Amino acid sequence: MTAKTARTSPAPAPGQEPAPSPAGARPAPLLAGAAITLLEGAALAGWGLYDVVSSLAGDQAAAGRSAAGAAVLLLMGLLPLLAGRALLRLRRWGRSPAVLTNSICLPVAYYMWQGGGAVRVAAVAVGLLGLAGIVSLLNPKVTTALYGERD
Repeated sequence: MTAKTARTSPAPAPGQEPAPSPAGARPAPLLAGAAITLLEGAALAGWGLYDVVSSLAGDQAAAGRSAAGAAVLLLMGLLPLLAGRALLRLRRWGRSPAVLTNSICLPVAYYMWQGGGAVRVAAVAVGLLGLAGIVSLLNPKVTTALYGERD
């Protein structure tokens, strides 16, 4: 066994995730991207919970529509929450749904901007959050942290 092979851990088998490394090995862009993704997931899930509560307090006609919409929002919020958690654990699979979630923010921001008025402030925030998430998750440091160095 050489000094170089003694310091490196064995490569994971194909299809297996690498073992999580210490917290210090997580680059700042990965933490930022995971935090943004978790924030977006929490916002969607929170909106879904709000719809559940409002459907319970509302009339019967609105309750059916609100319950269905709430279920969709809760499910849509679940994937970014799981993806953000996976990124914090340095799991490769978390990056694709996180980038997708952040990409969806861009057309949402565009259509919010069309509304005009005070909604434009929220549109700018959503758009900037989506762009920041995409840029941070596609950073080369994040790629290295998730996939390792290529020889």
